Amino acid sequence: MLAEPFLIQHLGSMRLVKDILIGRVRAVFNDRARGERPVQRREDGLFGSRAVAWRVNGDVTSMMVGGVAALLLQMLHPSVLAGVWDHSNFREDMLGRLRRTARFIALTTYGSREEAEAAIARVRAVHGKVRGTLPDGTPYSADDPELLTWVHVTEALCFLDAWRRYAEPAMSPADQDRYFAEIAVVAHGLGAAEVPTSRAAALTYLRDMRPRLRADQRTRDVSRILLHHMPEHWAALPVQQLTFQAAIDLLPDWARRMHDLRASSLTRPLVQGGTRGVAEVLRWAFR
Repeated sequence: MLAEPFLIQHLGSMRLVKDILIGRVRAVFNDRARGERPVQRREDGLFGSRAVAWRVNGDVTSMMVGGVAALLLQMLHPSVLAGVWDHSNFREDMLGRLRRTARFIALTTYGSREEAEAAIARVRAVHGKVRGTLPDGTPYSADDPELLTWVHVTEALCFLDAWRRYAEPAMSPADQDRYFAEIAVVAHGLGAAEVPTSRAAALTYLRDMRPRLRADQRTRDVSRILLHHMPEHWAALPVQQLTFQAAIDLLPDWARRMHDLRASSLTRPLVQGGTRGVAEVLRWAFR
């Protein structure tokens, strides 16, 4: 008889912890001031629940790790760097930029077809206004199909690699290829060209792009602003630092060298173990 009140109290405490974690995560990914609410999963969207994209893109921790790694990779392309530097308010609102990217992924992955297509149209409208000139005089445009392919491939590779490292190490090669084939639909919708539809093709593309990548003081300034961004709540700082180091570790060695960043080396087991722990706690909360 005495166990029953204890069990009820214990379950109530667990529910409270879950609610707090869910609330914090939703606050990060949904701008309440703009009336944003969590995206509801719909079977009538671009993919449906049997898609690999549903599995990969719904994991909070691996998507955050992969998203930060993707940003660091993307900034190595001079035109992407210039577009962010000249047209983005990332210096004042890094969280807002990350939030908008995460919401776009959520809408195109889980929203209805109407929601997904509307999100793609909004991004295309923004891209149409982002134009400029590189320091060497070369013009750039955010709606350049080749540039859109670079952004897409870096995101897809980093999201998938983070998922494999922190959620599904034994993911089959067939499912990895399915992931690239599925989300290519979104890239084509945005105007990308010659989008890889398999992991091997994506890796080949990344290899072929390396001679076109650069790192200068502006590149390092952007990475510094990103990696030293302070969270809204100080209590989230340890988790954020862990996530950022996991993202750095996820990068190819050559990309880390270009950014002048270091892998966690001797502490890598601690970083990966801690990140897996955070991931499991969040999966428990949302389960």
